[in-house]
Amino acid sequence: MNLGLSYVSQPVSWLFGSLLDSRNCVYVLTLVALLMQVVAEANSWWSLAMNPILIPEAYIIGAQPLCSTLPGLSPGQKKLCQLYQDHMQFIGEGAKMGIRECQYQFRHRRWNCSTVDNSSVFGRVIQIGSRETAFTYAISAAGVVNAVSRACKEGELSTCGCSRARRPAELPRDWLWGGCGDNLEYGYRFSREFVDAREREQTVLKGSHEHLLQQMNIHNNEAGRRIVSDLADVQCKCHGVSGSCSMKTCWLQLADFRKVGDALKEKYDSAAAMKLNTRGKLVQMHSKFNPPTSHDLVYVEPSPDYCLKNQSTGSLGTVGRLCNKTSEGMDGCELMCCGRGYDQYKAQIVERCHCKFHWCCYVKCKRCTKIVDQFVCK
Repeated sequence: MNLGLSYVSQPVSWLFGSLLDSRNCVYVLTLVALLMQVVAEANSWWSLAMNPILIPEAYIIGAQPLCSTLPGLSPGQKKLCQLYQDHMQFIGEGAKMGIRECQYQFRHRRWNCSTVDNSSVFGRVIQIGSRETAFTYAISAAGVVNAVSRACKEGELSTCGCSRARRPAELPRDWLWGGCGDNLEYGYRFSREFVDAREREQTVLKGSHEHLLQQMNIHNNEAGRRIVSDLADVQCKCHGVSGSCSMKTCWLQLADFRKVGDALKEKYDSAAAMKLNTRGKLVQMHSKFNPPTSHDLVYVEPSPDYCLKNQSTGSLGTVGRLCNKTSEGMDGCELMCCGRGYDQYKAQIVERCHCKFHWCCYVKCKRCTKIVDQFVCK
């Protein structure tokens, strides 16, 4: 049975009238549970990364069609979508950037940031307040900062342009400040308003588990944005006769996103365990450690082991994953396969070989085939 999201907004009596007449209570309850699951799983703006967003050439402020068809947006995010429709394409690009970087950083881990086939993108695993959830929120918020800031610089958005950041005090006086830089300030603010909207508008009971997750997610969103800001740097270009570099023009430029991913992966490894105090604020669970800053990741629940597929936690397990027989790290067969053992296969791979540089200026390679051993978790 394929129940689209549009059915959810219809009156319950319209959907279940005939079923209630037949007194098929078990079937009704099953269908209600299925609908609730659809609603629960369609709750992430990350779904904008999974399909290209078609943006019309002319934007009409307040227009409904685009925003009403995008799954996973909260009421606040839909309002921002209506006001800034031209931004949505770059929100999707930022989410996609975050997902890809997450998958790169965890490619050798039991949890490898896999996506699932619904609009929740990561599935139930994100409902656990673990280190992995912390990283996912942070890298996604960072991706939006990056994509929107760059879009401003490239003239893709109607409400922003090049960076207006102040001239750094340490910049030599004879260097020009004013090249078209990435608009970090705008990207930062828009990411905070859009990405945090879902968490901030949720009504949760103070001190509840939902409140704990809400505070954790908001903190990690901010940590991701701050890492992008921390790594942004001044770039300069020389001007002058015959490359004399008698003059320089400088601007603010975001770091390569891989550096952001590397920095957040370090924050993941040193993430702090947190709890709520009596005032509903996040505090460190173990007071003997230094308290985390706004640049650090935090978590509130231990991670599953991710060894076996588990519907309740969202773990996909490691059965069928490739492993490295000679490694003693997390990518090694002993740890990746959780002691279950592994199978060995012969695989044929094609790679570039016998590459030669030709003047001027290209490299020409042949394609070689070789047989290699591969090891797969049982």
